[in-house]
Amino acid sequence: MDINRHNQEVWNTGAYQAWINRFGTPEEAASKLKRDPMRSIGGLYKHLEAELKGKKIVNLLGSNGNKAVAFALLGADVTVIDYSSDNERYATQLANEAGVNIRYVLSDVLQMPEEELSHAYDIVLMENGILHYFKQLEPLFQVVSTLLHQGGKLVLQDFHPVSTKLISSKGTTANIRKHKVTGDYFDTSLKEKEVSFSKFVDRERTQVADKVLLREWTLGEIITSIASNGLYVRTLEELPNQSSDVFDKGIPKTFTIVAEKL
Repeated sequence: MDINRHNQEVWNTGAYQAWINRFGTPEEAASKLKRDPMRSIGGLYKHLEAELKGKKIVNLLGSNGNKAVAFALLGADVTVIDYSSDNERYATQLANEAGVNIRYVLSDVLQMPEEELSHAYDIVLMENGILHYFKQLEPLFQVVSTLLHQGGKLVLQDFHPVSTKLISSKGTTANIRKHKVTGDYFDTSLKEKEVSFSKFVDRERTQVADKVLLREWTLGEIITSIASNGLYVRTLEELPNQSSDVFDKGIPKTFTIVAEKL
């Protein structure tokens, strides 16, 4: 089975409408972004260049374009590479409504046209639910290294493997979530899961295709794959749940890696 092709097909079965349900129409979402682009960037900003104007940023699997448009509003030169035409449709309309330009390359990250692999970028950005779409990490970080010029950096933010691979959280008691160790941290099998946008889809009106197939990675596998491709890891930041002071206390929920191309 061509897993990338399968996942791509799933991402073209309702993502556009899901983003409207989640963020509003491109016009409505653009209005919010223009008022406060920093809100969309959030905690990532401290890991980026102090001055974003004129910086060349490529957002791999940049999805609906919210981050890309926010960076463009702050003056960056932004490219998105993603294989979902539904995502491209929303992102390009969002950029138009926000009055900025982003370049959207509709392509599998691992099968980009040769001319895109140009050592041209200051920053490669990957965030929130990206890595598990790759059966192997080495080819991905080879692409990342090729996209960056010398001194450029990767900023990767994703869900922490402790939360995605090992611990399940169900219900709450006195505002404290119950945790159980139900997973195998070292499991290497592909998992069938609901595509992330499905929770924003009205299933009575929209038929969402089969589930996506995902490979969940350990933190050690991720760091090793980055460091094996000419990228020097400068920062590894592990964070708890940022949406609440009490839920998931003591459990790492996300991590951020900053790596420089030497």
